[in-house]
Amino acid sequence: MTRDVQLLSSDQTVAEAARLMRDEGIGAVPITEGEKIVGMVTDRDIVIRLTAKGRDPALTSLREIMTDGVLSCIEDEPCDLVAKKMGEHQVRRLHVVGRGKQLLGIVSLGDLTEATEPEQAGGALEEISKSSN
Repeated sequence: MTRDVQLLSSDQTVAEAARLMRDEGIGAVPITEGEKIVGMVTDRDIVIRLTAKGRDPALTSLREIMTDGVLSCIEDEPCDLVAKKMGEHQVRRLHVVGRGKQLLGIVSLGDLTEATEPEQAGGALEEISKSSN
């Protein structure tokens, strides 16, 4: 998992998120309101929910394009269960939280590929890739 997680506030702009993603070489950022994580914005969210609709990144808040909700796993959850959860929810990243619900990092499908048997990550990818329609 990635431990040094960058956070942005829901009232910050998409332009700020895009600059952070570029500068840090990352594709997803957890979004906060106060001390609470309320969602995540990904580079895909920016493309689909902003660019494709012709919206201005300097005038659009992250709240407007982020994926609501927080999908997470516990720090010591077995990788096969994490992969299954990713597949069931069709996501490529999960927040990793401690027992006290504090954010410890983000685990990606790529992280799982390195840490598990190929068929576990492959099964998750197959589920993630299915159309949600």
